[in-house]
Amino acid sequence: MEETLRLPDYRDLSPELSERFRTIAERETILEIRDLRKDFVGPKGAAAMPPVLGGVSFEVKRREFICIIGASGCGKSTLLRILGGLEPRSGGEVLMNGKVVAGPGADRGMVFQEYTLFPWLTVKQNVMFGPRMSGRGRDASEAEALQWLDMVGLTERANAWPHQLSGGMKQRVAIARSLANYPAILLMDEPFGALDAQTRSQMQRHLLQIWKNVDVTVLFVTHDLDEAILLADRIVVLGARPGRILEVIKVPVDRPRHAGQSLSPHFLAAKKRLEQLIHPDDPEGDKDLPLIRMTRVGDDAEA
Repeated sequence: MEETLRLPDYRDLSPELSERFRTIAERETILEIRDLRKDFVGPKGAAAMPPVLGGVSFEVKRREFICIIGASGCGKSTLLRILGGLEPRSGGEVLMNGKVVAGPGADRGMVFQEYTLFPWLTVKQNVMFGPRMSGRGRDASEAEALQWLDMVGLTERANAWPHQLSGGMKQRVAIARSLANYPAILLMDEPFGALDAQTRSQMQRHLLQIWKNVDVTVLFVTHDLDEAILLADRIVVLGARPGRILEVIKVPVDRPRHAGQSLSPHFLAAKKRLEQLIHPDDPEGDKDLPLIRMTRVGDDAEA
């Protein structure tokens, strides 16, 4: 898959960004996806629907931030669940540090769009859960949980119950709970999709700050093009079923990122390219719909 940036009129990167991409390319490969395929099979062994993934291949470098985007139904979430070991693959392979992924593992943390905290545990106990399950003592697990809660800015909520938290707070706890297992990769499936615009913007800033301070690689599924450009080093664009890679785009926006960059030429060029890939021009789709009027003659809402 060619990964050269194909953005109209904005191919030049700043020296700092060019150096960043060179540094990323020299890092070790932490995750390899090779010809990954996924079919859902019906009760008699026949394919229940068209293939979800049709031969997806790409590599992820250590400490890279990858966003995965594409039209609804292209297999983004299925891809992430396979990488997390939560969904079997139909073909191809996934290698984590050179070893085949055959199921869930502590080296991969996952954050979902739905709030997945244990409602019967406090915030601190939720974050302690992973370390306790891995055999660490109560005191050590509690100390680590408080450290992670401090990282996500929720120390004062340590003894609160999940139902007492806002949506953004719940997702920060979910991130802390995943990071408490010290995963090499954090898999995030539209984690901010259910949040209001203001909270979502705050969570994006929180995530970038956490990623800056924690040795973790991030794969992040989103429908939001602005969010993908704001967060990612590279964006993997999937086409419709069967899901396949249309293009891998290096984001031409300097770091550190901030909301004010959203009107910069490079940001807008990247967004335009993503829109072209996800929603290509469809001459048939431009035709006017049949005119069916269910209002009184002369009652024109646009007048």
